[in-house]
Amino acid sequence: MSYLLQEDKYAVIVGTVTDDIRHYEVPALKVVALRFTETARARILKNGGEVLTFDQLALRAPTGSNCVLLRGPKNAREAVKHFGRAPGVPQSSTKPYVRSKGRKFEKARGRRNSRGFKV
Repeated sequence: MSYLLQEDKYAVIVGTVTDDIRHYEVPALKVVALRFTETARARILKNGGEVLTFDQLALRAPTGSNCVLLRGPKNAREAVKHFGRAPGVPQSSTKPYVRSKGRKFEKARGRRNSRGFKV
């Protein structure tokens, strides 16, 4: 954040900018995004910031100079929950790719004594 405040930098987000009430102060930033919520737009403008679209950014910085591309946490994606130790292995919290979540699907053989065996 401090890097964006030092010079004439544009914070570029390919997505929606939403308001976060946990942040009490919003610095004067130049923010470029696809969409803004009403409260986020109001807070940025109230504190002396600028809200731009990608069309306006293309006119101001055609080469993309002074633009900082921001993104969210990449490990918060749903697909990441399937990575890691194999599902069913001890100490594994990996989500299996299953058709259904019923009693017959990855909950029967090897999981219960009454269904053949239990590991």
